[in-house]
Amino acid sequence: MNVSQALDYINGTRWMGSRPGLSRVRELLDRLDRPQDALRFVHIAGTNGKGSCAAMLASILKAAGYRTGLYTSPYLFRFNERMQLNGEPISDEDLADVVTAIRPHADAMEDHPTEFELMTAAAFLWFKEQRCDIVVLEVGLGGRLDATNVIDAPEAAVIMNIGLDHTQILGDTLEKIAAEKAGIFKPGCEAAVYDQGESVIRVLEEKARETGTSLRLADFSKLQPEFDSLEGQSFLYRGEPYALALLGDHQLRNAAVVLETVEILRRRGWVLDREAVEHGLYATAWPARFELVSEEPPFVVDGGHNPQCAQTVRDNLLHYFPDRRRVLLVGVLADKDYPALFEILNQAADAWVCVTPESERALPAKALAEHLARFGKPVTVCETIPLGVDAAREQAGQEGMACSVGSLYMAGAVRACFGLT
Repeated sequence: MNVSQALDYINGTRWMGSRPGLSRVRELLDRLDRPQDALRFVHIAGTNGKGSCAAMLASILKAAGYRTGLYTSPYLFRFNERMQLNGEPISDEDLADVVTAIRPHADAMEDHPTEFELMTAAAFLWFKEQRCDIVVLEVGLGGRLDATNVIDAPEAAVIMNIGLDHTQILGDTLEKIAAEKAGIFKPGCEAAVYDQGESVIRVLEEKARETGTSLRLADFSKLQPEFDSLEGQSFLYRGEPYALALLGDHQLRNAAVVLETVEILRRRGWVLDREAVEHGLYATAWPARFELVSEEPPFVVDGGHNPQCAQTVRDNLLHYFPDRRRVLLVGVLADKDYPALFEILNQAADAWVCVTPESERALPAKALAEHLARFGKPVTVCETIPLGVDAAREQAGQEGMACSVGSLYMAGAVRACFGLT
């Protein structure tokens, strides 16, 4: 099996969609001699910020000299990005080999695994083959019934910011969603938690008591910004200085959770000296998270796709570009709460350029434009993402700026317009 055949096989199960439950992935992993048992993990759940948190932690662990696996989703440009070793995506050859290894086991199952379950099993098998010291493992959806939750108690669990997303599956309140995310808590585990609403924290504390998990809450009152520009930012946390290349106040809060996770890992015996933490944090690259991809005019790419993300993008646009004309290149999936998303983004938009994301679930650009017309600002419809990028840059002019936002499913294509892969 070559890499094209491997991807066809995995993507061929996409029609099965998300089917909550752990029985299929457990059976598949049992057939593979449970590769996850040979690995140690940091397990990360949350609605927003979990990818950035995962990237920061993986960068720190790599800087400390550990062979570090990173498992995230979705990808921006190539499927291989979803599983990485020390910052390098899995090679085509390794991906083909690992899918070849799991296929006969999956096909022998009466209840065939889904796309995400296949990918998770493939990642565990590859990380074992690569002799990873530790794997930073991002939850795909929810937590309790996510395929990644077949692991035993991790070295650390992390709960990032929780918002209303995937409400049809996870629940229609923050508290219900929090309970699902806390499903990654396990006896004897310690968890770092993003400080958020009292009702959410109460749910997390209750789930922690039920599972014998101790919580370590990030203290944002101990977070002090020092310097901030489009080139990066520096800050103090609990009196210690750090720097980040990632932009936005929200990344400082994410970093605070990462630093609490570092303390948990240290208590577990992981050697993470100050130099490794400082270097790893600053070296973190996480594309399409308020990423400046061009300066003339400024062009930002953000994969934000829910109202909570929209608030962050709005705040960042007003903070970093207060006096510029702001043209928003937008596309969304039809099953997202896009009316709420654009109600927020409208507060920072001077004009809209609409495109259709590269997904079968995408809302057509024309339908999105009809929705945005209610705001009374110029709206342009483009047939392709590259044409949308050109239109947004042209409308921004040298005195303005442009920002792509609305879906991670178009972020990769937008970045490719700037030669980024």
